[in-house]
Amino acid sequence: MITVTDGAAEKVRILLNEQGNDGHGLRMGVMGGGCSGFQYKLDFEEKEGEMDQVFEINGVKIFIDMKSSLYLNGVTLDYNDGLMGAGFKIENPNARTTCGCGESFSA
Repeated sequence: MITVTDGAAEKVRILLNEQGNDGHGLRMGVMGGGCSGFQYKLDFEEKEGEMDQVFEINGVKIFIDMKSSLYLNGVTLDYNDGLMGAGFKIENPNARTTCGCGESFSA
Protein backbone atom coordinates (compact mmCIF):
# COMPACT_ATOMS: atom_id res chain seq x y z
CA MET A 1 0.00 0.00 0.00
CA ILE A 2 2.73 2.52 0.91
CA THR A 3 6.50 2.74 0.71
CA VAL A 4 8.75 4.15 3.43
CA THR A 5 12.31 4.83 2.29
CA ASP A 6 15.25 3.81 4.42
CA GLY A 7 15.98 7.49 5.17
CA ALA A 8 12.43 8.18 6.33
CA ALA A 9 12.32 5.05 8.48
CA GLU A 10 15.63 5.96 10.11
CA LYS A 11 14.44 9.52 10.86
CA VAL A 12 11.19 8.20 12.38
CA ARG A 13 13.17 5.81 14.61
CA ILE A 14 15.50 8.66 15.69
CA LEU A 15 12.60 10.98 16.52
CA LEU A 16 10.74 8.28 18.46
CA ASN A 17 13.88 7.49 20.43
CA GLU A 18 14.60 11.17 21.18
CA GLN A 19 11.05 11.61 22.50
CA GLY A 20 11.23 8.43 24.59
CA ASN A 21 8.47 6.86 22.52
CA ASP A 22 10.12 3.60 21.51
CA GLY A 23 7.43 1.14 20.47
CA HIS A 24 5.13 3.85 19.12
CA GLY A 25 4.21 4.14 15.47
CA LEU A 26 3.73 6.81 12.83
CA ARG A 27 0.20 7.89 11.97
CA MET A 28 -0.19 8.99 8.37
CA GLY A 29 -3.40 10.76 7.52
CA VAL A 30 -5.18 13.08 5.14
CA MET A 31 -7.48 15.89 6.20
CA GLY A 32 -9.32 18.69 4.46
CA GLY A 33 -7.41 21.94 4.15
CA GLY A 34 -4.37 23.45 2.56
CA CYS A 35 -4.36 25.47 -0.61
CA SER A 36 -5.20 22.46 -2.83
CA GLY A 37 -8.03 20.90 -0.80
CA PHE A 38 -6.33 18.12 1.20
CA GLN A 39 -3.28 18.10 3.40
CA TYR A 40 -1.12 15.38 4.88
CA LYS A 41 -0.81 14.77 8.59
CA LEU A 42 2.03 12.90 10.30
CA ASP A 43 2.01 12.21 14.03
CA PHE A 44 3.28 9.65 16.52
CA GLU A 45 0.88 7.35 18.36
CA GLU A 46 1.26 4.59 20.89
CA LYS A 47 -1.15 2.15 19.28
CA GLU A 48 -3.50 1.77 16.35
CA GLY A 49 -7.15 2.74 16.36
CA GLU A 50 -9.98 0.26 15.98
CA MET A 51 -10.46 0.88 12.25
CA ASP A 52 -6.80 1.48 11.30
CA GLN A 53 -4.76 -0.40 8.79
CA VAL A 54 -1.38 -1.24 10.32
CA PHE A 55 1.83 -1.84 8.38
CA GLU A 56 5.36 -2.60 9.53
CA ILE A 57 7.71 -1.12 6.95
CA ASN A 58 11.47 -0.87 7.38
CA GLY A 59 11.06 -1.49 11.10
CA VAL A 60 8.48 1.29 11.58
CA LYS A 61 4.82 0.76 12.47
CA ILE A 62 2.51 2.83 10.26
CA PHE A 63 -1.11 3.51 11.23
CA ILE A 64 -3.58 4.71 8.57
CA ASP A 65 -7.29 5.27 9.15
CA MET A 66 -9.71 3.86 6.58
CA LYS A 67 -10.68 7.24 5.08
CA SER A 68 -7.06 8.35 4.64
CA SER A 69 -6.15 5.02 3.06
CA LEU A 70 -8.23 5.99 0.02
CA TYR A 71 -5.83 8.89 -0.64
CA LEU A 72 -2.59 7.27 0.53
CA ASN A 73 -2.60 4.09 -1.53
CA GLY A 74 0.69 3.89 -3.40
CA VAL A 75 2.41 6.85 -1.70
CA THR A 76 6.09 7.00 -0.83
CA LEU A 77 7.25 8.64 2.40
CA ASP A 78 10.80 9.98 2.14
CA TYR A 79 13.02 12.20 4.27
CA ASN A 80 15.33 14.82 2.82
CA ASP A 81 18.11 16.41 4.84
CA GLY A 82 19.50 18.80 2.24
CA LEU A 83 20.91 22.31 2.33
CA MET A 84 17.63 23.81 1.13
CA GLY A 85 15.72 22.39 4.07
CA ALA A 86 15.04 19.16 5.84
CA GLY A 87 11.77 17.33 6.22
CA PHE A 88 9.49 14.50 5.26
CA LYS A 89 8.19 14.39 1.72
CA ILE A 90 5.20 12.43 0.46
CA GLU A 91 5.11 11.44 -3.19
CA ASN A 92 1.52 10.66 -4.10
CA PRO A 93 0.75 9.14 -7.52
CA ASN A 94 -2.98 9.70 -6.89
CA ALA A 95 -2.71 13.49 -6.55
CA ARG A 96 -4.03 15.38 -9.56
CA THR A 97 -2.43 18.64 -8.46
CA THR A 98 -0.19 19.75 -5.60
CA CYS A 99 0.58 23.13 -4.16
CA GLY A 100 3.98 24.79 -4.50
CA CYS A 101 5.12 23.75 -1.03
CA GLY A 102 4.09 20.12 -1.58
CA GLU A 103 2.08 19.89 1.62
CA SER A 104 -1.37 19.81 0.08
CA PHE A 105 -2.98 18.18 -2.93
CA SER A 106 -6.23 17.58 -4.77
CA ALA A 107 -7.52 14.15 -5.63
